[in-house]
Amino acid sequence: MAKRRRLPMPGATNLDSGATSVSPEVAIPPIASVVGEGSAQAALVDLAEEMSAARAAGRMVLSVPLSAIEEQYLVRDRLGVSAEEMDSLVASLRARGQQTPIDVKDLGGGSYGLISGWRRMKALRRLWEETKEPRFAEVLCLVRQPDNSADAYVAMIEENEIRAGLSYYERAMVALRAAEAGAFPTARKAVSGLFASASRSKQSKIGSFLRICETLDPVLRHPKDMPERLGLALSRGLSDDPSLVTRAEQALRREKPATAAAEQRVLFSLLKNDTAKDQSPTQPTSKTVAALGLTGPSSGPDQITIAESGAQLILSGPGVTSAFRRDLTDWLEKRAQKQS
Repeated sequence: MAKRRRLPMPGATNLDSGATSVSPEVAIPPIASVVGEGSAQAALVDLAEEMSAARAAGRMVLSVPLSAIEEQYLVRDRLGVSAEEMDSLVASLRARGQQTPIDVKDLGGGSYGLISGWRRMKALRRLWEETKEPRFAEVLCLVRQPDNSADAYVAMIEENEIRAGLSYYERAMVALRAAEAGAFPTARKAVSGLFASASRSKQSKIGSFLRICETLDPVLRHPKDMPERLGLALSRGLSDDPSLVTRAEQALRREKPATAAAEQRVLFSLLKNDTAKDQSPTQPTSKTVAALGLTGPSSGPDQITIAESGAQLILSGPGVTSAFRRDLTDWLEKRAQKQS
């Protein structure tokens, strides 16, 4: 039988001589090369599409220059930030950097319109001006693509409602400005559109503050600090007596209140004077008198009327003396000051 010859395996090493036998280079079939290049190209296309979709959906954080952000893209809902609040935010950004991106809309040409994050923008600009550190020259942002300006305003409102609730005045003012900018047909429509998730009661209160924004905004110095109770009473007063607008303007320009508390005292005083001039108080029913443990009614000196823009409470009877009137008035004023 013929002896078979064993052929060395490609690349096998000859242990005696230390030489290595190298097999000829195996040629890659053309079809395999084409398939490989096609797969790589498809993967790159898929990656580009996913990144584009993530960017459009606001899931990709971008870093853009501060100068590329247009802060006036929307009328801001914040009327201002206290120095203490801003100092705290600046200190946090200085120590930890920007932790939360702002929301912007891509305006094209490398520009972005600010939707939410106004306070963070202000703090970063302040840090850049103070330090010139490169880390403060850019801002982290998420790109949103609202269908229209109304949706952009809603996005801004939702972010601020979650992070730091707006005052009733600020809510009413942004609704008014959004309507003036054409995002909504009327200010009332803006309230229902911007605050659609709020209760009807809350929407009604915001609507009440609209009247104050429309008439007294030019002369108010501390409007965002106006308490809910004062604002609702003032709104009713403006509705019942149009002359209150002129008198409030004159009083505020004359007094020039330096603090929110001083401004509120001026407004409370105007409402109190209007209450005192109530013309025809309604007499209480016998059921109301009995429930109060009083007797009457009477139109003499033993009767006291408490009214607030049309809502009246009348007390009458032998117990309503001058001393009682004085004590009740003092108590009501102290209570009003505590609530304000």
